[in-house]
Amino acid sequence: MSYYLVDYENVKKDGLNGINELSADDTVCIFYSENADTITFDLHRRINESRADIIFQEVSVGTKNALDFQLATYLGYIIAGDKEQEYFLVTKDNGFNILCSYWSRQGVTITMVMDLSGRNIKKEQALLEEEVAKLIDDADIAATVTKCILQYKTKQGINNALMKQYPSKDNKQASEIYNAIKPLLVNKKGR
Repeated sequence: MSYYLVDYENVKKDGLNGINELSADDTVCIFYSENADTITFDLHRRINESRADIIFQEVSVGTKNALDFQLATYLGYIIAGDKEQEYFLVTKDNGFNILCSYWSRQGVTITMVMDLSGRNIKKEQALLEEEVAKLIDDADIAATVTKCILQYKTKQGINNALMKQYPSKDNKQASEIYNAIKPLLVNKKGR
């Protein structure tokens, strides 16, 4: 029996991949807001066909990280009722690492995954860092660039982060890095 809390603002429809593989013993709580409140007909069908118990939590927004705070509060609430259950946070937001660490010290295991099929964030990060390292021949720079790619949702955000990280008068190093990693940014917003 597993409990999945989905940060829908962060993972969108891709976070629900694997919903058809869950059992009737599983519970999925989807946290969404006015910033992310749409689904496709296909996803609607898959949610309806899922054997898992599906709960929708509309959260209030208006402050930074509003959904994250409400999700964290709900997690504490359900853990108080059952510490033995298996808990998963479906998010790509590394800010939740501290929450997982806190609960680990309390004897509760929370695993961060990228979707309901259980794709592990740390493994995905390691794979991305390997891809970056193939394009940039410096392990330290590859690690930093990987963090930038994971942190920012847009190509412009990544480019700005690289400019800050590798400042120079002509922005040559940052530009070279950005141009090298462009093939890895096809799913990021912007041009």
